Amino acid sequence: MSVVKINVLTVPQEQRETLEKRFASRAHAVESSDGFEWFELLRPVEGTDDYLVYTRWRDEASFQAWMEGPMKAAHQGGGGGTEGGERPKPAASGSTVWSFEVVQQTGPAGA
Repeated sequence: MSVVKINVLTVPQEQRETLEKRFASRAHAVESSDGFEWFELLRPVEGTDDYLVYTRWRDEASFQAWMEGPMKAAHQGGGGGTEGGERPKPAASGSTVWSFEVVQQTGPAGA
């Protein structure tokens, strides 16, 4: 059964461009991960500063393997550092992960 992970990132207005550039620079980091099914970065339109990072996985084990491998490596000094090896400051001021199991789904007719 597929699982969905939604990372809720609170991003101040002045950091939005930074966040989006960082995601764009790592766009292909997750695509070849075993069990990966889908990704979307959702920009807030009104009423909130929260971005939603939507990922869908074949199962919880696939997500955990990605978290402990490629994701961890990407966030521990892998790319995007400044001179002298310093890591850039986070663009988000807060983060919460929501977890769901997919119990029903549908797509466009005829697809």
